Amino acid sequence: MFSAAFWWVFSSVSADTNGDAITTPETSTQQETVARPKTPAKALASKAPPRPAWGVIVTATLVSVAGLVALAGIGEGMDRVVLIPPLAASAALVYGAPGLPLSQPRSVIGGQFLSALTGFVVLWIAGGSVWGAAVAGGLALGVMQMARTPHSPAAATAVIVVATNPEAAVFLPLLVLATVVLVLFGIIAGRTPAGSRYPAYWW
Repeated sequence: MFSAAFWWVFSSVSADTNGDAITTPETSTQQETVARPKTPAKALASKAPPRPAWGVIVTATLVSVAGLVALAGIGEGMDRVVLIPPLAASAALVYGAPGLPLSQPRSVIGGQFLSALTGFVVLWIAGGSVWGAAVAGGLALGVMQMARTPHSPAAATAVIVVATNPEAAVFLPLLVLATVVLVLFGIIAGRTPAGSRYPAYWW
């Protein structure tokens, strides 16, 4: 009889324990913590790199403006278009991320030149069309990778060449001149107190 009563009590306790979890103040707090929605600050948190120091931002911005204004001035003085959109993107890389392989002189000068050359080859074979421009932009990437001169803005230069059909004998020397000017301004920026070392390598 005692064994039967003990078994009945044990079975009742086991059923209650399995059916309903025991809630203590600690477990209740944990459940509330897990269920609590994220705050706006946490929801908007970013894994992007931290903002550069203000001195770095100001230096990069001023040098970028100076470099692009210099290209515009050269173009005005020669009565030619020197400042084209891809060069503004090149400036952003050189002055905003001077340590990247894409920003080094080999890539800036070589990548732009080879991409423009690719554009002229496509233009000579297929003529000027939106389809040819698309092909030139894609081929430029492969050419730059094979030459170890990766520079993403230069793919747009190949597109511009096919789309606008400039005179190669004029366009190519001016493009090389423009990229050299951008690199020189990058070197100047690297010599300032807030500037980053540039270039990381030449060749």
